[in-house]
Amino acid sequence: MNTFTLEPKLRSLNLGGMLQTLEARLSQAHDHQLGHVEFLEMLLEDEIGRRQSRSLQARINRAHFDEVKTLAEFDFSFNPKIPASQIRDLATSRYLERKESVILFGPVGLGKSHIAQALGWEACARGYTVLFTKTSRMLADLGAGHLDGNWEERLRRYLKPHLLICDDFAMRDFTAQQSEDLYELVGERVRAGSTITTANRAPVDWYPLFPNPVLAEGILDRLLNSAHQIVMAGRSYRPQQRPDRAISAREGALRPETSLVVENRPAQMPQHARAEDDATPDTPDSDNEEVIAGRHSRPHRGR
Repeated sequence: MNTFTLEPKLRSLNLGGMLQTLEARLSQAHDHQLGHVEFLEMLLEDEIGRRQSRSLQARINRAHFDEVKTLAEFDFSFNPKIPASQIRDLATSRYLERKESVILFGPVGLGKSHIAQALGWEACARGYTVLFTKTSRMLADLGAGHLDGNWEERLRRYLKPHLLICDDFAMRDFTAQQSEDLYELVGERVRAGSTITTANRAPVDWYPLFPNPVLAEGILDRLLNSAHQIVMAGRSYRPQQRPDRAISAREGALRPETSLVVENRPAQMPQHARAEDDATPDTPDSDNEEVIAGRHSRPHRGR
């Protein structure tokens, strides 16, 4: 069927989703003898899907994530102590409806920023607006507002989204001006929406970072008492991302189990090493057991 005359009409109505799939849907309708209502419903679903995809991408772009991360990419098995069920429950974004906040804290390399951005992605997918920022960058921006007279306008930028993600909170001592800016921001955010905060320090260690204990109490009382606090415990994942680790893994995957050519045979062990290895008992001395390069060896004892 010639759809040439329909194209300008669909474009004028901004129905690009229908335009992209029209030929395929017409063929499908003909092959399966679909009724008019079924055919129209499929075209409408195509248009709705296109618009939802474009809206999601627009929200992700406006969020300014450092990296687009999802929970599906996070390896919870690497650190079983991380509360996976609690994090997956937060991914439903119900906390946003209640204007609750989230605090992720623990040592470096455990994936706090990954999870924060993944929760931000889930919020975008559900139609919420999100803004991701490093805490130091946000405080510098607000500080510049005091100099150019645009402080209130800059503050509104951080109050507007449904979800504000403050990465690397409490990295260093706050100045008096930064403390006042945080007091205003946190006080307004409690009413405006939700906040996700990531930190290397536990919240109990945040208080000494503020020069004014009264302001510290006011800020942290609002921030902590409206938040889900998630302890990130375990070992750092970053050593697994070293380039040499990735190269070794690829080489291991490509190396054949049995070599048929002389050039690819494993290097011969030196004679003295073979002799020492053969002399080592199968069962190591339990009092002096050492693990070296993935096998047990026994230290020499003086006689």
